[in-house]
Amino acid sequence: MGTIKVMDEILANKIAAGEVVERCLNVVKELVENSIDAKSTEIKINLIDSGTKKIVVSDNGIGMNKEDAMLAFSRHATSKLKDLDDLFNISSLGFRGEALPSIASVSHIYLQTSKDGIGTSIFLNGGVIERIENSDLSVGTTIEVKDLFYNTPVRLKYLKNLYTELALIIEYVNKMALSYPSIRFVLTNNEKELLNTSGDGNLLKVIYAVYGIDITKKMIEINGENDDYVISGYIGYPEIAKTSRNVITTLVNGRVIKNPELNRCLVDCYHTYIPKDKFPMIILNIDVDPILIDINIHPQKMDIKFSKLDSLKELITKVINSKLKEILLVPHANIRDLNTIYEVEDSLPVNTINYELDEEEEPVKETSPNREELSFDFDNDNKITGTKTEEVVEEEKEERCEYRIKEMIPVGVVHKTYIIAENASGMYIIDQHAAAERINYEKVLNALLKEDYKVIGLLVPIRLEYPKDEFIRIKEHMDILKSIGITLEEFGDNTFIVRSHPTWFFEGYEREAIEKIIAITLEKGEFDKEKFIYRTAATMACKMSIKANDYLDLDTAKILLDNLRRCDNPFTCPHGRPTIITYSNYDLERLFKRAMN
Repeated sequence: MGTIKVMDEILANKIAAGEVVERCLNVVKELVENSIDAKSTEIKINLIDSGTKKIVVSDNGIGMNKEDAMLAFSRHATSKLKDLDDLFNISSLGFRGEALPSIASVSHIYLQTSKDGIGTSIFLNGGVIERIENSDLSVGTTIEVKDLFYNTPVRLKYLKNLYTELALIIEYVNKMALSYPSIRFVLTNNEKELLNTSGDGNLLKVIYAVYGIDITKKMIEINGENDDYVISGYIGYPEIAKTSRNVITTLVNGRVIKNPELNRCLVDCYHTYIPKDKFPMIILNIDVDPILIDINIHPQKMDIKFSKLDSLKELITKVINSKLKEILLVPHANIRDLNTIYEVEDSLPVNTINYELDEEEEPVKETSPNREELSFDFDNDNKITGTKTEEVVEEEKEERCEYRIKEMIPVGVVHKTYIIAENASGMYIIDQHAAAERINYEKVLNALLKEDYKVIGLLVPIRLEYPKDEFIRIKEHMDILKSIGITLEEFGDNTFIVRSHPTWFFEGYEREAIEKIIAITLEKGEFDKEKFIYRTAATMACKMSIKANDYLDLDTAKILLDNLRRCDNPFTCPHGRPTIITYSNYDLERLFKRAMN
């Protein structure tokens, strides 16, 4: 007798469940997509304990008769594929016929459905039908999934905490609501409503329900088409770009998809408009003939291949670039008092020089200190303080030997970017942005490494609004954020307010610093102190430093060079770019043929 046997159907379904059903999210996804395929106009998702105890999905779709309801839990039973040709012309969200039997094999299921006014109820335990009854349900289908993974304890053990499971479900339902604005979605967890859309077909209303009013006001409608594709949706102003790539929602024929190459194209459209570490707010609908795409790649059906991807990328780039050029992209600026640049002890003077002048405009001399009057040095708290030059001359002589670079005297600035300086050893070219980055990086890094998380109160609290899924994740990490001096208070369903922040934050950059720290914490899922410190210091240093094309007079350039000399590593910026290049006197003589060897 042979050793190869045909697997029992229950065993086969449990194996299939390993691919199809990994967590609560997968159950919600499969049931919601079935409801959409059933032409529902209203879908309600009710969760108990983030779906770990119970998931109920109800709709007002076309429903099933008794025969179809029983077959629905048989493996590879589907109404969406009839022959091989249909596999390459898929217009429905589900088609494999694996989802329901896979879910049933690892849970208890109670199904109610109605077709032509005749209702049917089916009870299943571990994939086995226990009883079939008549139901008084008049329309649609309701599926209740309880005790997920009760018979696979290993998988149950590796479910994430309730916050994570709920956040993933919210993110998915949000994206489906954005995909189908004509369907009303209602999501609740433990009887608390998390999402409720109108279902009237207005995508902008869905954006409001998901992201809030601040984001909605800064979204721009786009439309375009070519011979192969039709695109539509909304793109965000550059100023509302976020640090998470989840703000990009890409839909193909109503299906939420993930395609790295397509995401890179969308981000590239915002090149020079947003920082490289941020992502634009985009909801992009792509309509295409199903024959031009392949979604039969993975059981999750989120990966997709395009047969004419270049054509799609060209269309997207053309439409978004033209729209960005049409609108006025001037965000509301945080105006600073340039007359007090050197009055704030907690700030490096070079941090706050963040203005530009036209080529013919004269510099504002009043913003620069008199070189005879002021010098700057680190105090014991790693602050920069103003001191009379005469009072530190002798101290500087004693410390001069500790500096890794000799004193440099600036003689000019080239292209508003490179400082030209000299001393007895030769000539130096300094990148003003890279130098300021290094100074700021070591200052912030030293403050953080001291573990000085003292906080300062805010007269006007900072309000932070997030999508519901991110809001849930942030709540999970509030203790971590509090440990570093960021205390969040809930202010509405998806809004926090910040009443205090660490003392090492720089004036005018409080919101940016808080948002970045929150994003890092969410991205990692846990707090890695060392990585956090170095990454945060580098990011803050870059954002707060003077840039290329910022005007520097010689007095300010001298202060910058003196501060650079005080750094532990004055030779590179935090990203590894050189801050300084030198030409010795001998090098100069060789260049001008004064020395021949």
